[in-house]
Amino acid sequence: MPPPAIRAGARMIIHRALVREVLQVCGVVSVVLLAVFLAVRGVGFLRQAVEGDIPAGSVLLLLLLKTITYLDILVPLALYIAALLVMGRWIRDHELTVIGACGIGVGRFLRPAMTLFALVGAVAALFSLYLSPLAAEASRAVVHDLRSRADIVGVMPGVFTEGRNRDSVYFIERYDREAGMFRGLFVYDGGGDGGEDGVVVADTGRIAVDETGGGDFLILENGTRYRGTAGAAEHAVLDFATYGLQLKSSPANNYRLPVAAMPTPALLEAGHAAALGEFHWRLSKVAMLPVLLIFALAFSSIAYRKNRFPGMLSALLVYFAYSNVLGLLVALVGRGAVHPHWMPWVVHLAFLGAALGLLRRRHLNKPLLPGLPA
Repeated sequence: MPPPAIRAGARMIIHRALVREVLQVCGVVSVVLLAVFLAVRGVGFLRQAVEGDIPAGSVLLLLLLKTITYLDILVPLALYIAALLVMGRWIRDHELTVIGACGIGVGRFLRPAMTLFALVGAVAALFSLYLSPLAAEASRAVVHDLRSRADIVGVMPGVFTEGRNRDSVYFIERYDREAGMFRGLFVYDGGGDGGEDGVVVADTGRIAVDETGGGDFLILENGTRYRGTAGAAEHAVLDFATYGLQLKSSPANNYRLPVAAMPTPALLEAGHAAALGEFHWRLSKVAMLPVLLIFALAFSSIAYRKNRFPGMLSALLVYFAYSNVLGLLVALVGRGAVHPHWMPWVVHLAFLGAALGLLRRRHLNKPLLPGLPA
């Protein structure tokens, strides 16, 4: 057995190596998770842009805000996977065998695990308590503003787009951003005056904002207006140099900020069940980190055996069970169905006890569960 001074120095080197490697792998895993998230959410926003619900130019802004909103969930998962991968590699390369020969057991890794929690937990807390609600509030405001604007604002060039009420269709050939004008317009307005259908085609068009609040207008230039009843032999045709068409827009009132977008201090001031549930959920995203790190230390013994899949699957199943049970209990608190409101912390204590129990068995070279290989 090496002298105590040598063991202490070896522990310091090993602890620093573990923290460094986990942080490096955590960065890589975060990039992969972000890429998957951006692909999924990006497709959803592009579909909304094609349907005309949001302007194509707002897709990147909404995607950025949505990414910030979910980073407080992605960061703990990335750290958990990174810790599993690093500890598993150390087992595969027999580095833990050498470390154990120096008198350093797996239980000694609790100290660097808490260092990781302090570093990454600060980032997770920043997103969970401040940046994510701020991004959710900004995203909510942007979506509300877009849905309150005229239908044609969300039209993509070269695509026929229905209005929100499904009684109008818009088409533009292209949008001249420098001039702020639409080129080559087609507008169908169903059920116009006297139940007649109307079609307007024009060379150019621009949006004029009505400062009195009466609604925006689409000012069309150099075009033709057709109006009549479908199936009728006669239609009214009108050539015009300038024609103003009032645009339909969704009402901008009834805007209500959801609890997920409320600032953290406002949740405590509100005091109702939904606000308390959201407050505990934000704290829980940070409180999960140390528990997950302890699980990672315990599950590392089976993460890289002959078949890697069962070990990683077991570890991920623990994560999803933890987050889902916690999320369910927080949701019940938010609905006022669970009292007292601090009950979600019982879940943290239960999983913390399970993690420490598994880690102790791992430290003593016992199987995690009876019947499993040590």
